[in-house]
Amino acid sequence: MLLVNNKKLQTPALLGMVHVRALPGTPFYKDNLDKVVEIAVDEALAYKKAGFTGILLENMHDRPYLKCHVGPEITAAMTRVACAVRQAVGDDYPIGIQILAGANIEALSVALVAGLDFIRAEGCVFGHVADEGWIEACAGELLRERARICAKNISIWTDVQKKHSAHAPTADLPLEDWVHGAEFFGIDGVIVTGTATGVAAKASEVERAKSASPLPVIVGSGITAKNCKDYAVADAWIVGSWVKKDGYWENPLDPKRLKDLVAAHKKLLSRKR
Repeated sequence: MLLVNNKKLQTPALLGMVHVRALPGTPFYKDNLDKVVEIAVDEALAYKKAGFTGILLENMHDRPYLKCHVGPEITAAMTRVACAVRQAVGDDYPIGIQILAGANIEALSVALVAGLDFIRAEGCVFGHVADEGWIEACAGELLRERARICAKNISIWTDVQKKHSAHAPTADLPLEDWVHGAEFFGIDGVIVTGTATGVAAKASEVERAKSASPLPVIVGSGITAKNCKDYAVADAWIVGSWVKKDGYWENPLDPKRLKDLVAAHKKLLSRKR
């Protein structure tokens, strides 16, 4: 069962990734925050109009990413984006947020202020080596902060054996141990991915994660209209690359791909009823 802000979602939920354009202070920022907000709102509305269950905001264009914390300008800018998106899509539409890389405390703060429903958090259980360097486990700090700021209504989903990362230090731990760790620490859901953005997760790993604990399991990369049926056991899919023109994350949304994925999703839901 997938709960978002105490509301049960039909599974698998279909969540669209809004890749927020580069923000102030980052190398690819184009000195127009109003335009950044406008594009994010337009993408969010396009996902909602197409029939997606909800959306997730992510500062993907802020590369190269800082490690585990970002400056106040990023937190402020993402808050502005999130508030504008929330106002545009309405109060009942599920919205999550991720702030790269591993800026989970900041993401939680933005979610609270903007009235969002969940965050995608890197590094909650077991450390790993990412592009940015060593990412330390942070569940203790993050869940204490959630309690401190009275944000327990905001769900925390964490990647397990995350993409774009090396897991040699935990090579003796199977995926199931990562899922058990997340459950033991009080995380609300786990995300299974492929090795990189747009790369499909192994369906067998999604099934293993589902069998390991009662936590919701979300597929975080590689979903397409053609392969989505292979991930029917998942509680949600996060899609951000395939629905873009030519399937590349940096391109604009492709209306036909949106339509095709929603049709495939609806077909799957009708079979599960």
